[in-house]
Amino acid sequence: MAEPKTLLDLFALWRGFAIKPALVDARGGAYAVTPADEVARRAAGLAQGLAALGVAHGDRVAMLVANRPEWHVIDVAVHHLGAANVPIYTTLPAPQVEQLLRDSGAKVLLVDGAEQLAKAQEIGARCKDLKHVILIDGEPPAGVKSLSEVTVELSQEAADAWLASRRTAVAPEDLATLIYTSGTTGEPKGAMLTHDNFVFNAVSSSGQMPWPAEGGEVGLSFLPLSHVLERLVDYIYFLRGVTIAYCGVLEIAEAFQRVRPHLFTAVPRVYEKVYDRIHDEVGKASRLRRAIFKAAIRTALEAYRTGSRGIAWSVYDKLVYSKIRNAFGGRLRFSISGGAPLPVFVGEFFHAVGVKVLEGYGLTETSPVIAVNTLNRCKVGTVGPVIPGVEVKIAEDGEVLSRGRHIMKGYWNKPKETAAVIDRDGWFATGDIGEITPDGLLRITDRKKDILVTAGGKNVAPQPIENQLKASILVENAVLFGDRKPFITALLVPNFEELERWAKLNGIVTASRKELIQRPEVQALYQGVVDAVNEKVARFEAVKKFTILPEPFTMDGGELTPTLKVKRRVVEKRYARLIEAMYSDGGGKKG
Repeated sequence: MAEPKTLLDLFALWRGFAIKPALVDARGGAYAVTPADEVARRAAGLAQGLAALGVAHGDRVAMLVANRPEWHVIDVAVHHLGAANVPIYTTLPAPQVEQLLRDSGAKVLLVDGAEQLAKAQEIGARCKDLKHVILIDGEPPAGVKSLSEVTVELSQEAADAWLASRRTAVAPEDLATLIYTSGTTGEPKGAMLTHDNFVFNAVSSSGQMPWPAEGGEVGLSFLPLSHVLERLVDYIYFLRGVTIAYCGVLEIAEAFQRVRPHLFTAVPRVYEKVYDRIHDEVGKASRLRRAIFKAAIRTALEAYRTGSRGIAWSVYDKLVYSKIRNAFGGRLRFSISGGAPLPVFVGEFFHAVGVKVLEGYGLTETSPVIAVNTLNRCKVGTVGPVIPGVEVKIAEDGEVLSRGRHIMKGYWNKPKETAAVIDRDGWFATGDIGEITPDGLLRITDRKKDILVTAGGKNVAPQPIENQLKASILVENAVLFGDRKPFITALLVPNFEELERWAKLNGIVTASRKELIQRPEVQALYQGVVDAVNEKVARFEAVKKFTILPEPFTMDGGELTPTLKVKRRVVEKRYARLIEAMYSDGGGKKG
């Protein structure tokens, strides 16, 4: 087959591999396989059913559907009609779902169960463009159709012929999706991504990695497909003949053992939790096992940093490193980290024990990959080389600018917002501060809008300092403040599992978390964490005061995006009194 031009071509390529790929439902301990040909038959039948409901070229079809085989059946069906998929996070509450449906003008909404159906029923009457709601699981109530009744029953031969006929009806520049930015600051905007955006990015970014020519690998998909990164990675799986197995984010550890993936993609928080879990288990082990583990990790890190493995590494590999790799199923070739910065200490740990975590960088608006570490060019602390065909330059103020076929068409119905980020020459302003290293790798240092300018005129990049604070096993999240203020302050969210274990070991008994964090011993404990970080930064960057919060940040609470990024503006507004108190006499804990 010729070079793919649309996502329809990618799907056709996926079906043609020697080792036939499939979609696998690995949720809840299952392993239900849907072969590629069956995926095609169902997708063709659904597409014809959607067409009968009035879905045509250029229309939008929305989805409130978690990762499962039906997600891509729907996606393939929509694209073969020349329509655009509008994925919506299943974690969003009804008012936010309504906002996206109204803005996108979606004609059809597919939901995967009772919880999402309830949202659709609550808001459906207020979405004037929404004509049909389709339910995947369960018995549909009046006014709602089931996926099975909408899907036209076709023979394999008829489905194949129909799909083939549609490949010339969709152009590379056609809109493939509207992906709404998670909105860490301000109103979500629908990024218009085309077939060409995705196909170019899939070919360019995956071309930097080795792949079996006959296919046969298995990728585990648990990062929400509503997120552009998992979406692009799944299209890479199509391009490379990979079987895709889906599971829930809470099932990852068990799914690693059952699916035994060669590949997966995750946000940094997943790797951090695995890191914490490993160290938690070691902390419960005997003194001898703890000593062996510490010595093994020292040896691994030294070997990683020097690039030389000796006999000791080989010994510890059998005792320690292989067991860590086996936690991922034992045949992991590499994994990708994206969506937020991966802490250096976490990246070094996994690389040192032989787990290749390749950090990449991009945005929803760049479909998404701009740069990614590869097996041959990898340096922890960077996001790797810029992928072929993509241009990057650093503006005078340090902002990363990018240009190429990966850049979105613009924001849906928002020409002013589009013009604010894409200039006349096609350069997209990422909003990130970065640099190109002497060896040609891209390093992201902070968010442009997050830079804190103190009352003394000093510029402080908060993310590196926040990451150093989170390097402590006692800290789950840290958010710095100090814009137009005399000094830097921080809100600290404890890793309560570790803190409560520490309290128990030290004989500290309290009735609540709120009481626990107020104990002088706990305040002194976190003061030590802050002091250790302050020793590594400039005096004007040092955290002078901090406040420990009694509850973690959550998506339901609004402090985290679906990819677990902290919504800095939400946190700043919600805890305004606590932050302001740290700038008054006696507020907060002095650093």
